[in-house]
Amino acid sequence: MPERTAYVDALLLLGRRELSVQQLRERLRDREHPAEDVDRAIDLLLENRTLDDERVAAAYVRTALKVKGRGRLRIQRELQEMGIEKATAAAALAEAFGEVDERALIAKALQKKLHGKPKIASPAEYARVYQFLMRQGFSPAAVSAALRGHRKSAQFDDGDGG
Repeated sequence: MPERTAYVDALLLLGRRELSVQQLRERLRDREHPAEDVDRAIDLLLENRTLDDERVAAAYVRTALKVKGRGRLRIQRELQEMGIEKATAAAALAEAFGEVDERALIAKALQKKLHGKPKIASPAEYARVYQFLMRQGFSPAAVSAALRGHRKSAQFDDGDGG
């Protein structure tokens, strides 16, 4: 049986899920296709728009935001890891986050993390929740503001007078 070309492998990979140019290039190189064959396949796929980083970024942002409830900072970092250019990532983020209330996203993540408990029981739990929200990609200021209400209503003294 003849060896598959980089182009055919690329189509098979893209048939499973959207990939960025960088992700596809890495996967094709992992399959030991010659660099010039990989470049030729990618050029052809870009030309006929089968491969499109703008489309990949927009789809990824929508899923990370609406399904996974991630914050802007984490999504931006993940797009960068995928090899999406900064301008393309910024446009996709602006489009998706345009109408989003970040406070509502944080409140939903907070409710999920606290399993519906109305209060944070200890300074250690407060720290865990804070770190969780930061890992989800929310800004420190937004996380602090969201947790401020829980700290005021919590039944512990965390030593900072608040």
